[in-house]
Amino acid sequence: MTARAAQLTPAQMDAFWMPFTSNREFKAAPRMITGADGCYYTAADGSKKYDTLSGLWCASFGHGRPEIAEAIARAARTLDYAPPFQYAHPLGFELAERVARFTPKGLDRIFFTNSGSESADTAIKIAKAYWARRGHPEKNQVIGREKGYHGVNVGGTSVGGIAPNRAGFGELMGATHLPHTLLAENRFSKGCPEHGADLADQLEARIRDIGAEHVAAVMVEPMSGSAGVIIPPKGYLERLAAICKRHEILLIFDEVLTGFGRLGATFGAELFGITPDILTMAKNITNGAVPMGAVAVTEDIHAAFMDSTPLEYDAEFRHGYTYSAHPLACAAGLAALDVLERDDLVSRAADLAPYFEAQIHNLRGLKHIVDIRNLGLAGAFQIEALPGEPGRRPWQIALAAWERGLYVRFGGDTVQLGPPFIAEKADIDHICEVLAEVIPATP
Repeated sequence: MTARAAQLTPAQMDAFWMPFTSNREFKAAPRMITGADGCYYTAADGSKKYDTLSGLWCASFGHGRPEIAEAIARAARTLDYAPPFQYAHPLGFELAERVARFTPKGLDRIFFTNSGSESADTAIKIAKAYWARRGHPEKNQVIGREKGYHGVNVGGTSVGGIAPNRAGFGELMGATHLPHTLLAENRFSKGCPEHGADLADQLEARIRDIGAEHVAAVMVEPMSGSAGVIIPPKGYLERLAAICKRHEILLIFDEVLTGFGRLGATFGAELFGITPDILTMAKNITNGAVPMGAVAVTEDIHAAFMDSTPLEYDAEFRHGYTYSAHPLACAAGLAALDVLERDDLVSRAADLAPYFEAQIHNLRGLKHIVDIRNLGLAGAFQIEALPGEPGRRPWQIALAAWERGLYVRFGGDTVQLGPPFIAEKADIDHICEVLAEVIPATP
């Protein structure tokens, strides 16, 4: 892979339109990754870069797990592809049952997708179609939250609350947004902050404006990751869930980032003691080795589709993807969940979280850091913005960290951390030592 990186031609560099990337900047000075093992990436020059974000929050069990690689290879040799429409293969059923062991009790029906974005749009379509199947087609509005992220497909982009992600695309899907919970009075909170639970009551106002008879679902992340690790205030999610239940509105938890251990619990739903009606997942379901996502729903939602489709040969839910429950993805998922259970990685993440919290908060007081937020093994430094350019300093910090041996995620005005669950305390120390040097050295 290193040799291939060195041999890339200008035509090859030009051909690839990179996602969520400043293409001109990157192609002027590429940061190529040619290998990965454990907690480290290998760059094209052979140097090691500590993976402080588990890929994109998706390789949390460590890179290069041989169990997963071997399972994928076996599947590729045995069954490289099987059509998922009106036909199937055994691994899909095995993985669905396995996933249902991890999801909150009652969320036992699993629909497979290929990404978090597809999971979000699938959940939105399920919610709208559920009410139509129950005889309430007018109940079709979805309420999201400012700074929320639900992928980049049309539905998820619309319900998502990161304004730049919606800008420039014209009319998407109509959606209403609750206020975010990033409050100045909560700066430098450790874990769930004290202030802001009352912001959940804004949902009552939205419902009054729209009418409960028109609201299908409320969609939120237990923790908003992409917008900069925004932690829910104490009691906030519980109040939100109670309001949804009172008005007969479905609650969708987007757990693409938080699912399978990131918060020190299997799902955020478990951590907060809330069982949503629909739950989305992706990323760690295969440890990032093969693209895959899923949506878990209650028996009541599933039954609404089964009970209202009169023709036995007709599809109850006219939705799906060519690669839903792909054999290689299912093999990777089964192997990844084996690793998660065998190595007790959820507990390991929970055990490491207090140390991670203490070490990142030790950077409080450094130049440019105006807030530090954390929950489980997720953390973010909010960086004082340059006027008119909130993203410049985080970008500069990430580039400096790369040169010092860290792969760091930067977005908006934040630098974000989500180390692998197999990280050691010494790794956390190393991450913080490097950032303690590069952050204040940034102009």
